[in-house]
Amino acid sequence: MAVDTTSSLSSVPSNLLTTTQYKAQQDAAKSASSSATMGQSAFLKLFTTQLTNQDPTDPVKNEAFVAQLAQFSQLEATTAMKTSMESMVSTMSGDRMLGAASLIGKTVSVPDGPVTVTDTTVSQGVINLPSGADGIRLQVFNDKGALVRSQIIGAQPVGDFTLAWDGMTDGGATAPNGTYRYVATVNSAGKTTTPTVNTFATVRSVASSATGDGTLLLEVDGGKTVNLADVKRVGS
Repeated sequence: MAVDTTSSLSSVPSNLLTTTQYKAQQDAAKSASSSATMGQSAFLKLFTTQLTNQDPTDPVKNEAFVAQLAQFSQLEATTAMKTSMESMVSTMSGDRMLGAASLIGKTVSVPDGPVTVTDTTVSQGVINLPSGADGIRLQVFNDKGALVRSQIIGAQPVGDFTLAWDGMTDGGATAPNGTYRYVATVNSAGKTTTPTVNTFATVRSVASSATGDGTLLLEVDGGKTVNLADVKRVGS
């Protein structure tokens, strides 16, 4: 008596697999899991195995077939884009380091930076006066925190104002060579503020931040380190 294979297949529940189908899917899954990331060949092998061993009474619909291919294509494109972006970021980081290296030997403005006194020069400082000033008190401290000079400066207009110390102490003596610090107190419209003083210092080296976030740091005279993004002016 002939056996009706069609009716036999129809009687098998759609959620059950034959031994051959189960083994084929297991082999394909092991092949795919052997790599941490599924590549194009692994995906195609798994997909082909799925099609070869599909239930002939309930084949994969065209829409599902196209959707799976589209999802893989999108994943592959995203992975390629990520790789390209990482490569571009790495290249840009190298370019930024080379660009920053050109600052070595040049003077840059440093927020609350050191004031260097030598036999011939005294570092200047700059403060911003968005509302002008009715008066300014400039104090100069040495590297031990001791006050060595206090000056009173008259009214100033809106804008940047340059602080210039003559290198003398309050006692009338010449301040010894070394590193000092400016503190400016501004009185404007009845309000007292202490703006950041930007001083000019020579760049000695350039380094990347230890945090690995791409931040570039400049080491200037006096041992102070400043973020390149905080530099507002560059001199010769």
